[in-house]
Amino acid sequence: MKHILIFPRFGLLIGGLSSLAATGVLADQAGRKHAENQLHARPAVSITVGLRDANIIGSDNRALQAAVDYVGNLGGGVVEIGPGEYLMRDSLHLRSRVTVHGAGEKTVLKKDREHRSPLAADGDFGESAIIVQNPEGFSIGRGVYVASKTQRNFLGMCGTILNSHSNYFTLSRPMNADILMSDGGFAATIFPLISGNNVEDARVENLSVDGNRAENPTKVDGCRTAGIYFYRGDNCVISNCFVRDYNGDGISFQQSNDVKVEGCIVERCAGFGLHPGSGSQGPSVRNCRAIANDDDGFFFCWRVRYGVAEGNWLEKNGGYGMSIGHKDSDNFIRRNTIIANKLGGVYWRAETEPMAAHRDTFENNTVRDNEGWGIFVDGATHGTIIRSNIIEDSGSGRQKTGIRIGKKTGAVQLENNTVKAAMELQDERPRRP
Repeated sequence: MKHILIFPRFGLLIGGLSSLAATGVLADQAGRKHAENQLHARPAVSITVGLRDANIIGSDNRALQAAVDYVGNLGGGVVEIGPGEYLMRDSLHLRSRVTVHGAGEKTVLKKDREHRSPLAADGDFGESAIIVQNPEGFSIGRGVYVASKTQRNFLGMCGTILNSHSNYFTLSRPMNADILMSDGGFAATIFPLISGNNVEDARVENLSVDGNRAENPTKVDGCRTAGIYFYRGDNCVISNCFVRDYNGDGISFQQSNDVKVEGCIVERCAGFGLHPGSGSQGPSVRNCRAIANDDDGFFFCWRVRYGVAEGNWLEKNGGYGMSIGHKDSDNFIRRNTIIANKLGGVYWRAETEPMAAHRDTFENNTVRDNEGWGIFVDGATHGTIIRSNIIEDSGSGRQKTGIRIGKKTGAVQLENNTVKAAMELQDERPRRP
């Protein structure tokens, strides 16, 4: 099927902004921290995109991107995506102060099938180009992920193909490391379906993301990709979105402050379900569901501080229900339901004292029928509060230990918990004589 973009007249919908946009005044003012007046600071343009009866008509990422870029260039506003399935050959790249709003599960962004090739030459640090052995499926405008066996995570690169000649492709971003052929260097048409890099005040609402895992065999990490992904995206919101079958994390944000994730469902993804990561301060993840993902349902990555995880449902994930670790301090975890996860309920990871998760409060949660134990506070962790939780095995025989405390763990405040397990408290710390 050919995918055609049609740009009808926008008419009165945005006509009142044309003179401001022509001079660049609105875009300039909206980009300032303190606009000259409230009108300049208030994004006003609205545009529709869809399969039919819309300002921009199309059925793939190009139509969606055209709408987002248009609104972003006018300083911000709303992009309404109509019902239908949109084939994604690259990310929908978000722009600051742009809200992308869909029709819930009726608006589906589906990833195209993956093409993958070994590199035919090393990808050097800082180089914005690759040479691949098999160029089939690699073309201008497609998203691409470049990594190797050891150079992955933040050292991998995710960008867009800008130009090509035979099996040589230039890219929108440079390599973050030396991607060597001897280390299994490869390129694949993998990318987040929705991506926000270096943006502020972007919103994604009422959309469904289909990762098409069956046709995307390469599992990727949540540091550079996810079904919905932010990198240095401050004060952004992901609300009432569905992410399913992505061969990596469902929702991930890295080095992004004050992000809000609300009312989202993440199912059957190959990585973590919900992944606030790497120095993200003040995240709020509320009323979300992470179900049957291959790894942890909820993964606090490194240096996630002053966050709130509230009212979430974490069930039947292949890892822990929730994992907390490297410098993940001063967080509040409350009113969550954590059920039947395969490695355990909630795990404070085994970090040394400078890198442990300190002063986290875990209260009013239900932790039931997880494998082995409900809560395990490990590492040289101190200041932990575990209060007013229901920690129980309902008869499955799986959650044999209610609360487990590691050998090096510091003070843990246990208060008003209801524990039903063969071993209510397993305290591994050495007893003082």
